[in-house]
Amino acid sequence: MPPVENQTGDCVVKDSPIRILHTVFSLEPGGLENGIVNVANALDPDRFEVSVCCLERRGLFADRLRASVGVAVLEKRPGLSLATCTGLLREIRRRRPHLIHSHNLGPLIYSVVATLGGMAVPILHGEHAELHGHELRPFYLRLRHGLYRFCRTVHSVGKGLDRQLAGLNFAQGKLRVIVNGVDTARFVPVDAIERAAIRVHLGIPEDALVTGIVGRFGPFKGHAASIEAFERLADRIPKAHLLVVGAGGAREEAVRVQAQASRYSQRIHLAGYQRDPLCYYRAMDLLAVPSVNEGLSNAVLEAMACGVPVLGNRTCGNGDVIDAGGDGLLGDLSTPGTIESALSDALADAGRLRDMGVAARRKIVADYSLERMVRQYENLYLETVRAR
Repeated sequence: MPPVENQTGDCVVKDSPIRILHTVFSLEPGGLENGIVNVANALDPDRFEVSVCCLERRGLFADRLRASVGVAVLEKRPGLSLATCTGLLREIRRRRPHLIHSHNLGPLIYSVVATLGGMAVPILHGEHAELHGHELRPFYLRLRHGLYRFCRTVHSVGKGLDRQLAGLNFAQGKLRVIVNGVDTARFVPVDAIERAAIRVHLGIPEDALVTGIVGRFGPFKGHAASIEAFERLADRIPKAHLLVVGAGGAREEAVRVQAQASRYSQRIHLAGYQRDPLCYYRAMDLLAVPSVNEGLSNAVLEAMACGVPVLGNRTCGNGDVIDAGGDGLLGDLSTPGTIESALSDALADAGRLRDMGVAARRKIVADYSLERMVRQYENLYLETVRAR
C-alpha cells in the first residue's frame, strides 16, 4: 500500500497498521455492539489497530474484545454534553486514529464536533437500524442530512436500510452497504439427540415446540406482543414453549412482570443475558423476530446458521435474507393477533421447519459469513483512509 497522509499529517505506510477509533454509546449487549466486537477481533492486528470510545458506559460486550483493543469510557450524562466532546477530543489526541468509525446518530454528533467536521480525522459512519418514529421527523432528518456532509462514507448493515437512506436522499454518492455476517464455524446445527439434551439442561421438554426471541428489551422489539400472542395459542398447541433470551432495554422489567404473571408462565422461559447464546438457538424450532427497526438482525443470521428457520417481519431487511417458505417465513408481525396467526401456521408442521432450517444454514454459509463481512470492512477502511 502506498503512503497515505490524512489531514492530521499522520502517514499510513505499508508496514504501519491503520488506527481505527470506534465511537459508540456503550458496548452493552446488542446487535450493533456485537458487530463492532466481531469485526475488531477478526481484523488482522498487523494491519489494523482498533480502539473503542464508549461515550456513556463500558458494557458487557467489552469483555469479549481481544486484549489489544483499547476501550475508553467518557461517562456521558443525559443530554448534550460539552464535556463529552472534550473527552472524545482527548481520546483522539491520545490514540491518533487514521479514521473515526461512528455508529448511529448520537456518536456521529460528537465525532463531527471533536474532529472539526471531519477535518482533523476522517469519519466513516455506520447506520445499524432502519429509521423509525421520531427519527423520521423533519428536525432529525435535517440533522442527519447536515452531519452526513462531514462523513467520507456512510455505510449501512443491510440492503433494506440502504434503500431507506437512499430514498430519503441521504449522503448521495457516499452510501455503501456491508451486510452483517456471522461466524459459521461457531454457529452450527446439532442433531436431534444433542438438541434434546440441551432442552433438558434448560428445563424445556424434549418434545416441545420451541419458539425463541432474542435481543434486548427495546421499545420496538415486540416482546410484549409476542408473549400475548403465545398466550393466545398456548391452549391450542400444548407442546408450544417460548424461550426469551436477552437483557437490558427500557421494557425489560415490564416484560418480565408480564411473563411471570402469565397463566402459562411455566412454558415461558426467561433466560436473561447470555454471553454465549449458542445452545439457546440450538434449543429452538423457530426464531421469531417481530422487531420493527433493525438494520439486519444478528439474531436472524445466528439462528439460521444454527439451522433454525426465522419468522420475521417483512421490514428490517428480513426479506433480503429470508426466502419466504424456502428457508424461513415472513409476515405482518405488528400485533399480537398477527403474530399468533403466523406462529400457529409455522408450528403446525415441524417437518417443514426442519427442512427450512437446512436451507437456512446453506444460505448463511454461502452469503453471510463473518469472513466475508470482515474483508469488506477491511477494504472500506483502506478506501476511507486513502480518499481525499
